[in-house]
Amino acid sequence: MLTVIEKVIFLQHVDVFSEVSTEQMAYIAAIVEEIDFLKAMDIYREQDPPDAIYLVIDGKVRLHRDGSDIAVIGPQEAFGTWALFDEEPRVATATTVEDTRLLRVSREEFIDLLSDHVQITQGVLRALTKRLRGLIGEMGTRAAR
Repeated sequence: MLTVIEKVIFLQHVDVFSEVSTEQMAYIAAIVEEIDFLKAMDIYREQDPPDAIYLVIDGKVRLHRDGSDIAVIGPQEAFGTWALFDEEPRVATATTVEDTRLLRVSREEFIDLLSDHVQITQGVLRALTKRLRGLIGEMGTRAAR
């Protein structure tokens, strides 16, 4: 099991939390749950309600939809990120490729945390804005080609 400090260090590498201060990150680390999945287990399925974001500590997770692979997520990567902000059902299934250890941030607990810690909310919004600006920049570059 990871300590709170190890969780903070791990969370700092997740893009959605990249603008949250280390001090504020400790509050997020306090609500994180560490869970293990065996190979070939579904973490969630397409159309499931969005209940959490997941971060891979060890192992790999395959995101797929209608028999097609979308991505393979490895250590220090997050998936299911929009579950923290959107109530729409999951758009893909997440299945472990091998035995996998994850950190899980519950949507409900995260929203409760945001209501009590404005600095975390501001940091997450800054990170999401950065991410959207990057996507818009990529679209502009592709359109110019």
